[in-house]
Amino acid sequence: MSMTSIKWSGDMAFDVELDDFHFFIDAEKKFGGKNKGCRPKGLLLSSLGGCTGMDVVSILKKMKITDFNLQINVSGELTDEHPKIYHTINIEYLFTGKNLPLEKLKRAVELSETRYCGVSIMLKKSANLYTKITVNNEN
Repeated sequence: MSMTSIKWSGDMAFDVELDDFHFFIDAEKKFGGKNKGCRPKGLLLSSLGGCTGMDVVSILKKMKITDFNLQINVSGELTDEHPKIYHTINIEYLFTGKNLPLEKLKRAVELSETRYCGVSIMLKKSANLYTKITVNNEN
């Protein structure tokens, strides 16, 4: 069971404790925030990127592919009406390295997004997820 503690710290800010780490969540200034921390929906996108990234790295290590760098960019489009939820999420995997086998990279991403990344699988129930893989600045 996962557990996090979120304590209100004034205005729209909350102090979060998760797995012995502390960070703040806050609203945008136009909604009464003071820019003391991340936005909750942005953290959701970060969680998706981190979850799938960990899977992809682990899968590629099992495939004996270890000499690469990976950056994941995640962006989302919100609905216009409340509750504002992501209706579209774009995930871009940016790999760099020498002699990277594209088919294995694609397979690692596919396995993460369809079998292992719980965040991805949960979000697919409410949003369209689109994936792009770029290797050494080429699509």
